[in-house]
Amino acid sequence: MAPGRSVVLNGGLGSGKTTVSVRLAERLGIRRISIGDLYRELASQRGVTALQLNLHAELDDKIDYYIDQLQRDIAASGEQLVVDSRLAWYLFADALKVHIIAEPTVAALRVLGRATEVESYADVEQARTQLAARSESERVRFLTRYGVDKTRLRNYDVICDSTRATPEEIVDRIVERVQWPRGAAGDPVCHVDPRQILPTADISSLDAASSLDDAEPLQPLTVGYAVPHFFALGGHRRLASAVRSGQSLVQATLVAEIPEEISGTGCDDYLRANATPARCREWERALGIQLPRVYVATDPVA
Repeated sequence: MAPGRSVVLNGGLGSGKTTVSVRLAERLGIRRISIGDLYRELASQRGVTALQLNLHAELDDKIDYYIDQLQRDIAASGEQLVVDSRLAWYLFADALKVHIIAEPTVAALRVLGRATEVESYADVEQARTQLAARSESERVRFLTRYGVDKTRLRNYDVICDSTRATPEEIVDRIVERVQWPRGAAGDPVCHVDPRQILPTADISSLDAASSLDDAEPLQPLTVGYAVPHFFALGGHRRLASAVRSGQSLVQATLVAEIPEEISGTGCDDYLRANATPARCREWERALGIQLPRVYVATDPVA
């Protein structure tokens, strides 16, 4: 690992960032700090629950500013750390910045299975809805206070999808990037569940039924992102191969996200024009999978 460089992890509830951060710190042999733990400690000092403090923080800026200043002080210490925090990617300028995502229903099921004073929901649909609302509230708060959007993937160096991947698989991907020389730049590297990437090319044009041992090299996978959907731009044959071989993660390079454009078209419009329902169903039939749903129930069924 680059001397003195910290790794900071961001991710929503149910993304698995806590488990990953614990195991990453163990792998690297460095100390882990959880800002959530600091927040709960602050609540205890004030004689309130974490939920009560969270609700109060939405009305009182001083609480968040206090926690954020703690993070700035930690960053300024120069200690090499693993930091589990939703805002450390902004406050730790020189750290390796990792964002962990999960398919929303999978994340909701995880949270539903570990109800606490802060997270308690009646069913998975309520969990999914309220997690999305909580995430959006947090996004708006960060935009208002700091002018940064936590959903922009270009804020991060590495994006990992925990939908089906194990914590060990994600730690492996992070450690690989940690070993890169400091200052190695470029588009964010994404490690995404291939079943979560929407196609923008017909599978019939890829000879997807060919052997995985085919000598023809697979082109790198490039993706666009229109929250919360990844969609393939290049390397569709690699994507199909990853699905067929059962991979839980496939490496891709992010080349466009909202508000950027693809060939003069906004990412969201490009996604809807090219990852059509008929095209997605074709992939589903050929590969025996179910892709994320982007379209409303009134879309025609082939």
